[in-house]
Amino acid sequence: MTEPTLTATVPMALGGQRLDQALVEMFPDFSRSRLQSWIRDGAVSLDGKPCKPRDRVLGGEQVSLAAEPEAETDDEAQAIPLDIVYEDEHLIVINKPVGLVVHPAAGNPDGTLVNALLYHDPALRQLPRAGIVHRLDKDTSGLLVVARSTLAHHRLVEQLAARSVHREYEAVVNGKLVAGGTIDVPLGRHPVDRQRQAVVQGGREAVTHFRVIERFVAHTRIRVKLETGRTHQIRVHMAHIRHPLVGDATYGGRPRLPPGADDYLIEVLRGFNRQALHAIRLGLEHPATGESMRWETRLPEDMQELLEVLRHHAESRDEGEAEVIYVNE
Repeated sequence: MTEPTLTATVPMALGGQRLDQALVEMFPDFSRSRLQSWIRDGAVSLDGKPCKPRDRVLGGEQVSLAAEPEAETDDEAQAIPLDIVYEDEHLIVINKPVGLVVHPAAGNPDGTLVNALLYHDPALRQLPRAGIVHRLDKDTSGLLVVARSTLAHHRLVEQLAARSVHREYEAVVNGKLVAGGTIDVPLGRHPVDRQRQAVVQGGREAVTHFRVIERFVAHTRIRVKLETGRTHQIRVHMAHIRHPLVGDATYGGRPRLPPGADDYLIEVLRGFNRQALHAIRLGLEHPATGESMRWETRLPEDMQELLEVLRHHAESRDEGEAEVIYVNE
């Protein structure tokens, strides 16, 4: 596929660095060795002139990168169904189902979103991580954007870094929240269990905004906006304020049953064996046109059933404990 030339201005803060070092900072999607190779092949110009990897930059120069794409992955293409919400030559927006792993790894060498994308569009093999620029946990459902061109990949990564990608989630948490709020505590790897994340001093900045949209007897439905995108951020933050997500065995422990729960509600809560979390809205600027774009999906069936059962239980109690909170969208 033909790729448009990427252009950027060398930040003044990088003045004095070698060109190849500066390009690693400016184009983090590509390795230093790949960038050095492109410079030597004449695919990179500095203020319109040929350059060498060891040339020093001053800051303020215009860099142009017109590199031919090369295979970035040897993962297998597999015919896995995809729920495609939107697609053009630069983007694919996927509604990811529960249980689909995003990237191949030791425990999941295939059967992943990457394998499905390579089958859908073999040209994605030429992009880092098959064009995936952000991820959702295996058992989190919802919207995820994939780049289909080097230009789109670069600009989507820039938008994520600038926190201009709009991501909203719906979740069902344990406990009855009185009001919404903001959680601003740093996250990092758990000091003992390296497979988990935790609130840690010196961790990476993590900011989560949430608001209440429906209350039940002992659970709350919330809408969550991410300002940052750390691993397991919503799950860890909600557990930190003692309102872990329903079904989150990693951070929430055993199911919590409300008083007066009937057999069906107990069955549904105990059988909800994934975190009740869905990426319901996604917004971004189109990387090629600059157009503001927004997508929204329905909640998956398992979360809809969970809410219906919680709603019925709350409404059946004398206190009338089901409460919908009307908020401005």
